[in-house]
Amino acid sequence: MESRLVGPGPYRATRLWNEIIELFRAGMPLRKHRCRFKSYERCFKASEAVDCLHELLGSNQNFGPEVTRDQTVKLLKKFLKNHVIEDIKGRWGKEDFEDDGHLYRFPPSSPLKSYPKKSSCGKEVIKFPDWNEPKAGTSQEPIPVKSITMNSEMWYKRHSIAAGEVPACKLVFRRELTQTNIEYIWKSMTLSRLQKVLGLDSLDEVLDTKLVNSKHIVQNVYNVNKQGIVTLEDKSKELPHWILSAMKCLANWPSCSDLKQPTYSGFERDVFKTIVDYFGQMKEPLLTFHFFDIFVSVLGLLQKPSKAVEALQLSCLLLPPENRKRLQLLVRMMARISLNQDLPPLSESVRTRTLIVQAFSHCILCSKDEVDLDELLAAKLVSFLMDNYQEILSVPSALKSSIEDHVVHLQRVQIKYTGADSDATPPPPSFCHQISTDEFEYQRATDSQEPLAALLEEIVINKEISVRDKKKKLKQFQKSYPEVYRVRFPTPETEAMLFPEKTKQRPPILMWALKKPFQPFHRTRSFRM
Repeated sequence: MESRLVGPGPYRATRLWNEIIELFRAGMPLRKHRCRFKSYERCFKASEAVDCLHELLGSNQNFGPEVTRDQTVKLLKKFLKNHVIEDIKGRWGKEDFEDDGHLYRFPPSSPLKSYPKKSSCGKEVIKFPDWNEPKAGTSQEPIPVKSITMNSEMWYKRHSIAAGEVPACKLVFRRELTQTNIEYIWKSMTLSRLQKVLGLDSLDEVLDTKLVNSKHIVQNVYNVNKQGIVTLEDKSKELPHWILSAMKCLANWPSCSDLKQPTYSGFERDVFKTIVDYFGQMKEPLLTFHFFDIFVSVLGLLQKPSKAVEALQLSCLLLPPENRKRLQLLVRMMARISLNQDLPPLSESVRTRTLIVQAFSHCILCSKDEVDLDELLAAKLVSFLMDNYQEILSVPSALKSSIEDHVVHLQRVQIKYTGADSDATPPPPSFCHQISTDEFEYQRATDSQEPLAALLEEIVINKEISVRDKKKKLKQFQKSYPEVYRVRFPTPETEAMLFPEKTKQRPPILMWALKKPFQPFHRTRSFRM
């Protein structure tokens, strides 16, 4: 049975759990073993199970070669607890599995998990601000703007299409955006982009959008220092000075500028343990319990690093500012330690990078409810974070520019043309709402009468264009807007007055016409000589 990549989507951890079990049951060799003078059919030793599962996880593209033997033993402990395996006497339910010669077997019943049925959290509908109806207690006067005069020539060049159609237009008046409006726009467009990157039809199964705080997104984008680290408004949520000094000491080893005491042999290991203990006592991981499913879904994109980086960029913007800052400082320290050749080994038996990943994975990502693969998933995510932390934990510039342009666009008073000059940054789908045909026709008839009448009058009084071009433009306008045209020219006579017929001048009388009329020739009698 070949392994397959489990992509983003709901219940990804459960899907991975079921796939690993199927692969393990299909790939684990079963044979006859003897124990205490008794033979047991179709069973395996604990050490054989560790060898087989460790090789399987290392070659699986959902986990990779960084999975350690110790992590494999922990997973087999969970297998025993969840009755994926049992000992040869049929006992299970305790995590007492060890990497030794004890005999185990597979139970006859299926150990696969069913997908949980999440209660509907209710889709949060982010309503687009109603610009035409100001809130109670606010001024109803429109925002003063500089008027733009559109003469007939500009209008004609803009709408002289081969088909001769002039699209309908609507004058849109805006009121000033509040900070709440801007925060909702940031939330909506960020989640919309995240959903697109993950390739999901909806985020409902992996994220409760009601738990996403729009203020956190805005603070994470704009409240940053020159290094891109979040600055907190509430200083009581900052890391203690002593833990910051310890992190700087290891990150900059051996140049410990904050160190005011002499070091001793093993000093760096004590400092490392102090940092691990501090982050290990947190009640909630830095990526929070609420966002566990969304970060697990991102792991399905690791085969496409650029998409995975963007998805993590967007997901990390949703974090509370204090969590994001701690994550930035911690992952930066971890990356520097793993690359520091001058730092002595922090363990005699485990490589420094592996030790770091194992030590901090649980405080970065874990589930509130027990998830059987959360340790492996967290290790995979943390390893990717360390390799790409500078880009992942920075503000996505493309998203920021797009939203800022969109906000400026929403604050601008403008004329909307149906079917032409579409906006470069259209409003996100969550803001759109469909209107009936009658309502559209009513808006079209009421809101566009005045500017169209002004444009028509401009065509009429313009003396710089020829009569032929003027007739052509008027005919085009009449075809597109017959009602507006009928108001200006209610009868054919009023239209005819615009182009009065010129009286034809009679040709001048020629001089020869004044001479004596031509006399007919009379034959006379000829005289012969």
